Amino acid sequence: MIKVSLISLGCAKNLVDSEIMVGHLHQAGMVVIPEAEKADVVIVNTCSFIDSSKEESLSHILEVHQSRGMTKRRQDQKLIVAGCMAQRFSKDLSTSLHDEVDAFIGLDQITKVAPIIEEIYAKARGKSDAPANFIEGKSTYIPDYDTPRFRLTPKHFAYIKIAEGCNHPCTFCIIPQIRGRHRSRTIESVVKEARQLVKDGVKEINLISQDTTFFGMDTWEQRPNPRTPVDSSRGSALTTLLRELNAIEGDFWIRLLYTHPAHWSDELIKTIAECPKVARYIDIPLQHISDAMLERMQRETSGDYIRALIRRIRAGIPGIAIRTTFIVGFPGETEADVAELCTFIKETKFERLGVFRYSQEEGTRGAKMDDQISAKVKEARWHQTMALQQQIAATVSKSYVGQTIKVLVEEAGVARGEADAPDIDGRVYVPKNLPVGEFAQVTITGYHDYDLLALPKGQKPTEYKTAKQAQ
Repeated sequence: MIKVSLISLGCAKNLVDSEIMVGHLHQAGMVVIPEAEKADVVIVNTCSFIDSSKEESLSHILEVHQSRGMTKRRQDQKLIVAGCMAQRFSKDLSTSLHDEVDAFIGLDQITKVAPIIEEIYAKARGKSDAPANFIEGKSTYIPDYDTPRFRLTPKHFAYIKIAEGCNHPCTFCIIPQIRGRHRSRTIESVVKEARQLVKDGVKEINLISQDTTFFGMDTWEQRPNPRTPVDSSRGSALTTLLRELNAIEGDFWIRLLYTHPAHWSDELIKTIAECPKVARYIDIPLQHISDAMLERMQRETSGDYIRALIRRIRAGIPGIAIRTTFIVGFPGETEADVAELCTFIKETKFERLGVFRYSQEEGTRGAKMDDQISAKVKEARWHQTMALQQQIAATVSKSYVGQTIKVLVEEAGVARGEADAPDIDGRVYVPKNLPVGEFAQVTITGYHDYDLLALPKGQKPTEYKTAKQAQ
């Protein structure tokens, strides 16, 4: 019986790919174990979004290979590289990792991982053979509700990939070249998957794709007359999906991640406001506010559009927490652009905010632009914006003190509120006796920058010190 260990790197979308691979390995009768040193096969599911993610992927690949010489069992171990980096660089990696890797598989081979492993063993390759490359053309695959999958998240939350690929022309991003054009699942498929997850005890469903707000739009061109208005009752938009998910019986959150500002509509704002199970939280990467930068990035938005959109969202969805990300150090960015960004951050006071240093990615239009910014300047601008946000975050956290909010307990003593997505946002520290994987009503008693301190609703403030010591 073949034992397989899988190392999953990168984003939640990559994690779903890993879950699908594990599901198919189980279906084929293979055993999946956490310990790489005990496995017959190790799969590294790589990320290739920015330089740091590529370096992390290469580090894990080399670490697995170097440890193979420790025992006879490890010398016979097979190493497979999967995911975005394999899809993007398989030809180059076949040469540079000639002796380290046994096979490369791409995004469309994740459902074929078991027969590929069997084929690797059947070939019994010699050391002089080149690594097997099973990648063919651009990615077109998308999972369905009945795709074999073994969840790697805790029992109480899950990710649903509602679409794959991206049609946006952003000049800093390589994702469309790796994952192909946008392709949506059907609403029926997503709802069936969500209904089963809720039945299995999931308390939070995180909707993900490269651009969740583009969901269904790739099907609009199939209308007899593309000029006619979209009939959302026919399942042509994210709003229809959210309303159908909201109608599923049970106590759970629906969290909307990775939305693009260009596709927000008043109907989407209204839908979120009217669906109580949709978390009062949105993830909307804006990347910049300067018109000059937005144009060079080809973000299909403008500064005025973004400002107006944020106002509409906050007015239409009371209590909404907005997460965004920005990029500093993009080619041609001036001090004036950074000053405009800092002013925007101060004025808008985002509840959640992250900043990336621009990464000059091979194959993107941004990488070929003049006026590239030095690493030293990027670093200074990153510190400038993040220091500003840290002050804002403390003010936002302070505003929660005294409020009673609903939280989902992640682990003993640690929970998340509606304003906190898994792994990327803050925490709510609670007494350790609250049941893990369940909702609880807590009153916020204190804060520390991005994190909150809380007690169960109704617990006396005099008991707070004891509860805090129990963390």
